[in-house]
Amino acid sequence: MPTLLLVRHGRSTANTAGVLAGWTPGVHLDDTGREQAAALGRRLAAVPLAALVVSPLERCQETAAGIGAVDGPDGPRPAPLTDERLGECKYGDWTGREIRALTKEPLWRTVQQHPSAAVFPGPGGEGLAQMQHRAVSAVREHDARVAAEHGEDAVWVAVSHGDVIKAVLADALGMHLDLFQRVSADPCSVSVVRYAPLRPFVLRMNDTGGDLSGLAPPRRRRRARRAVPSSDAVVGGGTGAA
Repeated sequence: MPTLLLVRHGRSTANTAGVLAGWTPGVHLDDTGREQAAALGRRLAAVPLAALVVSPLERCQETAAGIGAVDGPDGPRPAPLTDERLGECKYGDWTGREIRALTKEPLWRTVQQHPSAAVFPGPGGEGLAQMQHRAVSAVREHDARVAAEHGEDAVWVAVSHGDVIKAVLADALGMHLDLFQRVSADPCSVSVVRYAPLRPFVLRMNDTGGDLSGLAPPRRRRRARRAVPSSDAVVGGGTGAA
């Protein structure tokens, strides 16, 4: 079972302006966001990456560039693969508006308390449940591809957005979407999931500064028997990363 690193983009100009960017073009990382992306590239230097899958929006592409700017232990990083299914939720008429104004909308309470029922108004508006479905489908599809092409020990990265990552984590945790507001995904945070045959395992959430070198797969002895990936959780807790 490969290891998926869910990375939220670094801080953007819309984040600091208090605006819901959505799919607005031309929203870039600010100076802090660029520093966050560069720092994440360095934090991942010891981890080989089999794939780098990215939302098409500029702030995610720029974050992926920061990751790719630092070679890994096996050399240059793979070229980014863009997947629109990892793009931000389509907020419809809410796009581009100030967050403080949106808090006064009747739909805001639904988004907070019953997000599975929230559908954003206007042309192109998407429901949060729709967003979760397409994002989880994309993640699982890429995870299966990475396993087939690079093996069960492979590590790969998906660079996406806060609500998208929270929705994917809620699914991995077995939480109803109505509880996903309990999950946090800060700018340039890393959350880690492994999809085993019977259940996902959530290994980290919202990590913004921890040591990531332990996510590198262990080196195997040349003639050692390969362990069979297990969906079972270790009773009493396991030994952790090698």
